[in-house]
Amino acid sequence: MTDTSHRDPTETGVPNREPMSGWAGWVVFAGVMLITLGAFQIVEGLVALFDDGFYAVTSGGLVVDVDYNTWGWIHLAIGVIGVLAGLGLLAGNMVARVVGVGIALVSALANLVFISAYPLWSVIMITIDVIVIFAIIVHGREVKSYR
Repeated sequence: MTDTSHRDPTETGVPNREPMSGWAGWVVFAGVMLITLGAFQIVEGLVALFDDGFYAVTSGGLVVDVDYNTWGWIHLAIGVIGVLAGLGLLAGNMVARVVGVGIALVSALANLVFISAYPLWSVIMITIDVIVIFAIIVHGREVKSYR
């Protein structure tokens, strides 16, 4: 019988694997945040579709002159793709890592353009997008090697 009471918690017990660093948790965090970000985008899209009067400016006051129905569909699409990418990221899928970075970038740009309509919310979303991009790019490989 092997004594495991003094074992290094980062050891996986599988030969030829590097120990998992504490930073791998950032990728799980990014996956969960992508799912959350997607849900937020879906809510933002539904509000834009069903309640034009909710936002601080008319659609003519946006950086890009489009109506709120168009913005609603854009945010809805970003949200659905973000949720799917987050689920794939939690599964360690390489395509989900690429899509996750891409959708977080698109989300940040869409919220930058949408900032005059709902400034505080847009800044929060952009901040989350940047954190997600950082976590996926810097530490995405670590979770894949342990799946």
